[in-house]
Amino acid sequence: MTTTSIDRDTPEVRTLAERVFQQLQDAIVRGELPAGSRITEPGLARVYGISRGPLREAMRRLEAHRLIEREPHVGARVVKLSMRELLELFDMREALESMAARLAARHMTSDEVQQLRNVLMAHEEQAGLDQAEAYYQREGDLDFHYLIVLGSHNRMLMTTLCDDLYYLVRLYRTQYSARGGRPQRAFIEHHRIVDAIASGDEELAEQLMRRHVVAARQTVAERYAMALDDSDAPERR
Repeated sequence: MTTTSIDRDTPEVRTLAERVFQQLQDAIVRGELPAGSRITEPGLARVYGISRGPLREAMRRLEAHRLIEREPHVGARVVKLSMRELLELFDMREALESMAARLAARHMTSDEVQQLRNVLMAHEEQAGLDQAEAYYQREGDLDFHYLIVLGSHNRMLMTTLCDDLYYLVRLYRTQYSARGGRPQRAFIEHHRIVDAIASGDEELAEQLMRRHVVAARQTVAERYAMALDDSDAPERR
């Protein structure tokens, strides 16, 4: 089926663009499209078998979510943060997510807390987690951190952490802290954070989230530095 003659704003094109956006987003987050790699519309059109209209719409969304960036005379590339930018991103996470955990302890309903526990139960069934090899969280309502931010009931935090920075944070969290010895520890930390939120202990919830993000920051920074050494590639920004 071809969509070449379909107007860009029709439901058919929006559906295709959404599907391609989700596929490309997942490929970037998992590292199947490596950081810094060049991507082209003709190449992606061949891989996903769609016309350029829906693809351009999907790429606009990827750019808005900071997963790709365009460079003059080069084209589009998968985003690649420098070490400094990466650490700055985690500094923001530490400040804002710890605040979100404090507010979640104040505002989350019993149903919202149960949803958090249900997500952790689903995560526990991952084979990779049992072997301390991987901890992949799907986006949105299946993402522990996303749900806590929603549970803060603070619209400013939701806009910043669930929209502006979410996909970029998820990319580096998945690729550099979701493997090695970190997954099992992170999972245990998640349970402790939920217990603090459920008991309404705002100070403890904030403290545990801060420690959790700091530990993730250290792991990500170490693994990112190792990846740079392995590739022997200088930072590009």
